Amino acid sequence: MPDSMYALILAGGSGERFWPLSRRARPKQLLSLVSNKPLLEETLARLEGLIPPERILILTNAEQESAVRKLLRNFPKENIVAEPAKRDTAAAIALGTGWVAVRNHAAIMAVVPADHVITNRAAFQETLTLAADAADETSELVIIGIKPTWACPGFGYIEHGKPVRLRKRPDNEAIHRVVRFREKPNPDLAESFLRRGNFRWNAGMFVWSVPTMLREFNRHAPELSDFLSQLRAPGNFESALRERFSKLPRISFDYAIMEKADRVLVVEAGFDWDDIGSWHAVANYFEKDKRGNAANRAITAIDSSNNIVFEENGTTIALLGVHDLIVVRTSDALLVCHRHEAERIKDFIGKLPPELQ
Repeated sequence: MPDSMYALILAGGSGERFWPLSRRARPKQLLSLVSNKPLLEETLARLEGLIPPERILILTNAEQESAVRKLLRNFPKENIVAEPAKRDTAAAIALGTGWVAVRNHAAIMAVVPADHVITNRAAFQETLTLAADAADETSELVIIGIKPTWACPGFGYIEHGKPVRLRKRPDNEAIHRVVRFREKPNPDLAESFLRRGNFRWNAGMFVWSVPTMLREFNRHAPELSDFLSQLRAPGNFESALRERFSKLPRISFDYAIMEKADRVLVVEAGFDWDDIGSWHAVANYFEKDKRGNAANRAITAIDSSNNIVFEENGTTIALLGVHDLIVVRTSDALLVCHRHEAERIKDFIGKLPPELQ
């Protein structure tokens, strides 16, 4: 692996599906959903021994900056940067690339979300190292793809072609040429992808060299490329961030760059991965009783089945004669909804008082 690898952790998401536990100022990545550590801390822990804290940038937003800094008191203060406005992932990655370029214009950098669950740190680091070697040797964009475990219609897919061999890793078979990116499919198409075997889930994890990324922004996103030039000008980073960022186009990185780039490699992840995008997903990490009730702590359940319970503060939760519910209790709010209505949780948040959003 290159000696001076950097990492950009994207930590500005909202996680509205986890209300009332998540709020605008306390999003999913700051929650302890599947362990005693918040997801952001787990993400940092996965990088330990591979990339030191001084080469890691955590990118959040102004609304969440205070909570992130409070959580990570021992992390370098200057390595937490808040976006002045929400401008989606293309602008965020441009900002992160500029931050790295100011420090090392030839660096290899990884981009990882802050809110995923990955349990095998050694396998994660091995995959990241392989992706870094590929980015360094080929000067191409590299994306980490997850081998599908089921025909999920909720993820974007990566279709891959022939394997690519590296000079330094001639026997490795985990790297392939990307044929194209596919939008979230309908269930039948997702089944087809699973049967064909040459599709991977797009988990939003990338590796590239700074020169490669500057080249791709210049080719496909001139406005973002111009912003990058201003960030990289000596002594100009803070003023460019303050004055230009909020004026950038709101567009995803996949649309702006990845789907337009003509040379992209995919490295198959050698680790288990879960984006835990809903209470249903989180419930897989809870203890379950014989009737399928899943809870983060002990509950009393009589004639009840297939319920999901999350209790934050030690309040006793008792279920009697209810089925297929989600019950989430915090210090100031209570959610009760049917499991099949979970996707609608985010729909009513805007109707709540500001202090509860």
